[in-house]
Amino acid sequence: MSVLKVIEIMGNSTQSFEDAVKNVIKEASKTVNNIKSVYVQDMQVTVNNNEITQYRVTTKVSFGITS
Repeated sequence: MSVLKVIEIMGNSTQSFEDAVKNVIKEASKTVNNIKSVYVQDMQVTVNNNEITQYRVTTKVSFGITS
């Protein structure tokens, strides 16, 4: 039987939503092992002078834990 833990992580990027998700995985993997999936719960952008300046994602990161 496998057991998973889920944590919520927010990430951002000036390039794209995809890049924001990649940043979440990159940063989370520094302290979290065995990441199984990332669920994108919410996506937002910030706008300045009618231009997108930042892409933001709220994610749920699932990873396996050992007993």
